[in-house]
Amino acid sequence: MNKLRIMIVDDQKRARDSLRALLHTWDLTGEIQEATNGLEAIGLVDIFCPDIIVMDVRMVKMDGIQAAKIIKNKAPNVKIIILSLYPDYDQDAMRACADAFVSKGESPERLLTIIQLVSAGVESCCNYSK
Repeated sequence: MNKLRIMIVDDQKRARDSLRALLHTWDLTGEIQEATNGLEAIGLVDIFCPDIIVMDVRMVKMDGIQAAKIIKNKAPNVKIIILSLYPDYDQDAMRACADAFVSKGESPERLLTIIQLVSAGVESCCNYSK
């Protein structure tokens, strides 16, 4: 499998740094790009051409649900994993056609497994965290 181009989208620097550190431990990680909100992520999709976007729900300027809808319309092959502390957003994420929803409470290993499943094209629009 080729190395994955991954975009991390979260308005909290600590969360982005943690995800970046986790992804750097994984041999499938290629280039990583960061965005601080959904609006910024939309603008970077054409430039960075990510394989996977790991995106928080609650952010300033534009939330992850709105951004996921726009990105999926613009670039349907980009896989989107929505992250949130709040499990109630799982159905909103699926309606936005995110490829997976993951609670921020999940283990790091579980997140990497889900990224691998989604990147391999395993059944889109499933909630792998349940």
